[in-house]
Amino acid sequence: MNSHPSETFHAAPFIREIGRGKKGARDMTREDAALVYSAMLDGRMSDLELGGFLIGMRIKGESVSEIAGFLDAAEAAFEPLQAPDGEFAPVVIPSYNGSRQMPNLTPLLALLLAREGVPVLIHGVTNDPGRVTTAEILQAMNSASVTDAAGVYAAFAQRQPAFMPIAALAPKLHRLLEVRRVLGLRNSTHTLVKIMQPFAQPALRLVSYTHPEYLSMLTAYFSTQAPAERGDVLLMRGTEGETVAHARRAQAVTWFHQHQASELIERQEPVDDMPPMPAASDAATTAAWISEALAGRQPVPAPIAEQVQQCLMIARKLK
Repeated sequence: MNSHPSETFHAAPFIREIGRGKKGARDMTREDAALVYSAMLDGRMSDLELGGFLIGMRIKGESVSEIAGFLDAAEAAFEPLQAPDGEFAPVVIPSYNGSRQMPNLTPLLALLLAREGVPVLIHGVTNDPGRVTTAEILQAMNSASVTDAAGVYAAFAQRQPAFMPIAALAPKLHRLLEVRRVLGLRNSTHTLVKIMQPFAQPALRLVSYTHPEYLSMLTAYFSTQAPAERGDVLLMRGTEGETVAHARRAQAVTWFHQHQASELIERQEPVDDMPPMPAASDAATTAAWISEALAGRQPVPAPIAEQVQQCLMIARKLK
């Protein structure tokens, strides 16, 4: 990393390499990727260079070495949380998509885990136009977001999931996410926030992907480059981008432990009949239905119940 964080970073040599098009571009080394992304996080790159670099990466696509270096820098850019004592390692649930059509049942997954004594951290965005976010549903259930580590630990002590906005957890990453509002395109940060591990101790990360190329890249990363001491990962195709199991069918789920991948669940075909679900996907309706499910008055969809059991098993093994 640059030992002089106030110095201006000149990104042109790196933009030149990644900006030659999808076939002509060259991948950065892990070390160079960490150097560049650290400069982006610290605001040491001009706006023009930042935009050029992000668009170049969007066209080229991240290599395994690049995503590894970016994540090294990203996780060094904020203070890690401390895992509490107890039977389970923390479960980390990123929530950056919300839902457009189906009810967002990420809060149900988190609440089912938390009441078993699992420290559950949800991090993500609080709102997204046109989508129903996890934060909005939790707010409708009178569960407020937390803004600091003390709030996270207090939620854990009460066997409640802690939702921490990315703006509070990692402000520098949040700033780069917001560049989307200017450029109109997602950037590498949208992938990083979904795979980062915010705890100093081992944790179980739930990670989802939406495009097949990310399945290949993330599989390679978690199999070869991810620091094994950071804990385990469950990788699945997202439900509208969220890491909660689809209510109508089980997605394929891959468990990464010490760089070894094993298939926990094979992909299933959709069932003919939709299981009981909220009547609408708005936050208030979804929150009310989740409360009914937690009280046993609505059945928890079988794929989500199975996901809970997977998480309990692995979080216990990691402790």
